Amino acid sequence: MSLNDYFRSMATIYGDFEVTLDSKGRFMIPAGLKKQYSESEGNCFIANRGFEKCVTIYTEKEWEKVVSKISKLNEFNMKARKFKRMFLNGATRIEADAAGRLLVPKGLMAYADISIETKDIILVGQMDKVEIWPAANYGKKMEDDFEEYDTLGEELLGGEFTNPITES
Repeated sequence: MSLNDYFRSMATIYGDFEVTLDSKGRFMIPAGLKKQYSESEGNCFIANRGFEKCVTIYTEKEWEKVVSKISKLNEFNMKARKFKRMFLNGATRIEADAAGRLLVPKGLMAYADISIETKDIILVGQMDKVEIWPAANYGKKMEDDFEEYDTLGEELLGGEFTNPITES
């Protein structure tokens, strides 16, 4: 495997893409998003419920990694069973059509408050997956979340102060 192939095989999906649903609930995969998938990923994806009322789309390869983690949960633990049931509920294999469109499953659209009438959605790259949000909901979510941005950064990535100039 060449170095380029190695880096392409890593999940590095990023960016926000505004798209419009057609009358059947399909959207075109933006060129900027297509370029971020390696050729080996193909046109098949797994759509699933996101944790925060959005739809999450994984490549089949990334979905296998998620399922591998979930399969290791203890079946004798009630919380593990409940989480597994809730997480996998609605997971659907979807495939891009010849025109490069993906159909958002109706059940997942309802879960995420996405409607054909609203039409405008945002695709948000999250390194190993893409979240699909109704445009209005995503704007509000980001506005609310940014109130905690600095605190989250400190809690999750912070620690002792290090001075990069004096560090060796």
